[in-house]
Amino acid sequence: MANNGATVTYEEEYITNSRGLKLFTCKWLPESEPKALVFLCHGYAMDCSISMRGAALRLVKEGYAVYGMDYEGHGKSSGLQGFFSNFDDLVTDCVDYFTSICETKENSKKLRFLLGESMGGAMILRIHKKKPTFWDGAVLIAPMCKIADDLKPNQMMVSVLTQLARVIPSWRIIPTQDIIDAAFRDPEVRKEIRANPYCYKGRPRLQTGYQLMMTSMDIEENLAEVSLPFLVVHGEDDKVTDPAVSKLLYETASSTDKTIKLYPGMWHSLSYGEFAENIDTVFTDIITWLTEKVSSGNARLEKEAKFANDALETKNFSNK
Repeated sequence: MANNGATVTYEEEYITNSRGLKLFTCKWLPESEPKALVFLCHGYAMDCSISMRGAALRLVKEGYAVYGMDYEGHGKSSGLQGFFSNFDDLVTDCVDYFTSICETKENSKKLRFLLGESMGGAMILRIHKKKPTFWDGAVLIAPMCKIADDLKPNQMMVSVLTQLARVIPSWRIIPTQDIIDAAFRDPEVRKEIRANPYCYKGRPRLQTGYQLMMTSMDIEENLAEVSLPFLVVHGEDDKVTDPAVSKLLYETASSTDKTIKLYPGMWHSLSYGEFAENIDTVFTDIITWLTEKVSSGNARLEKEAKFANDALETKNFSNK
């Protein structure tokens, strides 16, 4: 397909994960050799090929190869829609698939970036925790480091829901306001999501909600462990995830290379749900950040080469 005069190759494929589930994957490739690889992590109840297509096309237009995967229970992947029993299973699926792409011969020397929105931001931080030195950077869009207080049930309700999740895990009875109305500012986008059969629109399922709550609490308590280069962007009027926690992430993370951008008046979904001019602003910042990382060279490869060289010299010395 063409995008503003540039030819973009789009492909879809189903893979089978370690639990025997079929997972939907997709990729957008530029006409020329990619500058770097970008891996998309979509939000809760969303998908990659439709709701993150705009983000992917912006990136591929700039020369990046872009890859996405729908999590279990999401989009076009297998599983009960809107349900997963263990967030770490989804993390493992992403790590396995993303790593397999990175380690192919043609990609092994390319820079690797993660880009995720909302729950996708939480996914990135968990992927990073699993492989701390593997990634060259991440773009965190309104990351789910803490569920906003307005959306979180009170403590008594949390206790009740936690007990119920063990008995009726897939039931949709968590009381919450309409996420689509709270997250997506553009009314036209809200209509698109409600018409998209691959976006889950029911109340959160008990076990899914419990997993999201526990994951966000764990991330909030361990922000200092974040060590990779990152850009975090957040709308100041976000009512779904808390921009104050993105500030805390920026202040607390042990990363030496970190940037934060806060946007007055913007809502939660900055990659898809905002008005067009606001999405342009956000992606100008994202592309600028990625360009700086690519132009500064591949520090990870240099470290790996030095490590290999030092190991070889040590081996040669010991053999003398």
